[in-house]
Amino acid sequence: MEYIVSIEINRKQHEIGTISGNSFDDARFAYADSYLNMQGCEPVSLGLPLRREPFSPAETRCFFEGLLPEGFTRRTIASRMHFDENDYISILHGLGQECIGAIRVYTLQEKPESGYEKINDIQLRELASEGASVSANIIVKSHLSLAGASGKVGLYFDEKNGEWYLPHGLAPSTHIVKQSHVRLDSIVINEQLCLMTASKCGIETPDSFIISTSSNDYENVLLALNRYDRIVTGQSETIDGLSVPARLHQEDFAQAMGINAVNKYEADGRRGYAGKMFDLLRKHSASPIDDQIKLLDRMIFNCVLGNTDSHIKNYSLLYNEKLSTMRLAPAYDMICTLVYESSTHDMSISIGNATTIDEITRDSFKMLAEDIGITEKVVLERYDKICTCFESALFESAHELSDMGFTKAKTIAERIHKSVKKNRPF
Repeated sequence: MEYIVSIEINRKQHEIGTISGNSFDDARFAYADSYLNMQGCEPVSLGLPLRREPFSPAETRCFFEGLLPEGFTRRTIASRMHFDENDYISILHGLGQECIGAIRVYTLQEKPESGYEKINDIQLRELASEGASVSANIIVKSHLSLAGASGKVGLYFDEKNGEWYLPHGLAPSTHIVKQSHVRLDSIVINEQLCLMTASKCGIETPDSFIISTSSNDYENVLLALNRYDRIVTGQSETIDGLSVPARLHQEDFAQAMGINAVNKYEADGRRGYAGKMFDLLRKHSASPIDDQIKLLDRMIFNCVLGNTDSHIKNYSLLYNEKLSTMRLAPAYDMICTLVYESSTHDMSISIGNATTIDEITRDSFKMLAEDIGITEKVVLERYDKICTCFESALFESAHELSDMGFTKAKTIAERIHKSVKKNRPF
């Protein structure tokens, strides 16, 4: 078993190494000598630093498995492909023509044809109403891999004509499109509302909007998020008459810190994730002070919002086109989980000594300041700023969504406000 790994740098694919072994259990990634000898070569991950020796199966799995979908979507994809769901290498190869970031996984025998297939309104409605099962079919068909547990697909949006396309082969997508969840009502409106609220609180978020697939149906809607790891420039080529975006590389904090996706939550004695995240930015960000403040604001906002699912795979690093510098990527996967009775109150990342949202106090943020190496004064100033703007930002965003026709946003805002007040003693 041997697969080639390449990465896009300045719009050109560069072979960087291979994944080889007898099975997924002993698969090892190794950088190619040709890449290591290339002037200005950069590692594909902070967790996979440049070296000539192959990486261990555990190190290899940590990064490459982190590119795959999780949960039901992964199980469905594995079943459709007739693979063991644990065989992350075979699944990644099957989906590896369009991954998160700029990675591609393939064999020399492959010569995929690239193109864009127009999607009609009926297909969009099916995607919205059927959820993860339909998204899994699209993922298999398009050979596209998106990390995470929620049902989502990568599509191309022609903004000029308002038309959606399914990418094939090496054609990049421009948007991540997420479905509603059968057990979590109005989650699309919830997430869009939270993203708008975050933006009004000064947090950088990707452009996003709700796609209506039928009138007056709050569940059969989709959330479209502009891919910040895809950019269209004046140098863009075209496929089927559509401008092809350049791929920017990204990796989440779990990959960068060498932590397997199964350990993305702080639990069972795993502590100190916050400190490691800030230390990583201090050492590697092109603008470490700015990015540390941005990360701090997001962690505070998720606490104030009532988002207990803000784990380390929901924070990422975004590289430039040359792969030479990185910054904290825009915020994503922001929802108020507390509005759902089935949600946990356990924090994904502890705040000081608080491991549940009910335990968080102002003193928790004082302890967090010490953990992350930022002065207590700065941490509390940022906390006060987020708390001061949160409520007005929430209801202003709800009003804007209501004016767009999504009147249930006001109900969701009230639910968020109620749950936040109930579970935020600080």
